[in-house]
Amino acid sequence: MLGPVILAASRSDRMRRFVSAAPGTKQVVDRFIAGETVDQVIPIVEDAAAKGLEVTLDVVGEDITTVEQSYAARDAYLELIERLKELGLGERAEMSVKLSMFGQALEGGHELALANVRPVVEAAAAIGTTVTLDAEDHTTLDSMFAIHEELRKDFPQTGCVIQAYLFRTEDDARRLAAAGSRVRIVKGAYKEPASVAYQDKAEIDKAFVRIVRILMAGEGYPMIGSHDPRLIAITQELARQAGRKLDEYEFQMLYGIRSDEHVRLAAEGHRMRVYTAYGTDWYGYFMRRLAEKPANLLFFARSILTKG
Repeated sequence: MLGPVILAASRSDRMRRFVSAAPGTKQVVDRFIAGETVDQVIPIVEDAAAKGLEVTLDVVGEDITTVEQSYAARDAYLELIERLKELGLGERAEMSVKLSMFGQALEGGHELALANVRPVVEAAAAIGTTVTLDAEDHTTLDSMFAIHEELRKDFPQTGCVIQAYLFRTEDDARRLAAAGSRVRIVKGAYKEPASVAYQDKAEIDKAFVRIVRILMAGEGYPMIGSHDPRLIAITQELARQAGRKLDEYEFQMLYGIRSDEHVRLAAEGHRMRVYTAYGTDWYGYFMRRLAEKPANLLFFARSILTKG
């Protein structure tokens, strides 16, 4: 399987240099990355709002190595929130953050990440929106969930992400599916060992359905992160069985993938949110998108071969 190989490459500086220099890279990166600056991403938020879509914005760049970089990440989100406030777009756009970008992996990282993310969550709440904490590899999750719990004491709308391929996630879902919670379920996009995660796609899909069932039966607000038509249809049926109205859960899909489906679901009355990443340090995010779907890798390879 190519997916694990690509995920391993996402941590390689040598591969980063190679991919960045490849002639066809920009064409493919532009498919998944909305731009490099706030000025470039704001028109995309406005266009999404005009189509009845909502967005969650991710400033890419989780592979930091210094405290100063963690402060820069915090400030990038605060700049984004200020722009959304100026344009009155707060209610159409939330933020997604990776705590590694806020210093989680550095010495004293748990406290540093909490200190950096708190002002972002506070600023988001002030303009009528919120923040969702993205899930990363399994070694970071206990810290992420602890920070999530701490933030929810003052900002109960703060969301978090759980990953279907991890064995632990069904228990996490039961714990999180409480009144007022916001939980995004995704399949998972990190290279995880067989000791902690399902490796077979069919098993991951089954786990995804079990977890969606748990979330729909709970009292929280499920956010379904999938592009799979079969899983979307199953989700709709599970929501119906649970007696949920269309505004009591939402679908989320990535910017640049199945854009027609974004509009179709919104037109049917579903809440549809587009996960929109931007920034200059796009490599890790980009490689995970390639690993998720073979068609993405074929598209990238074709672009490289036809450019020169």
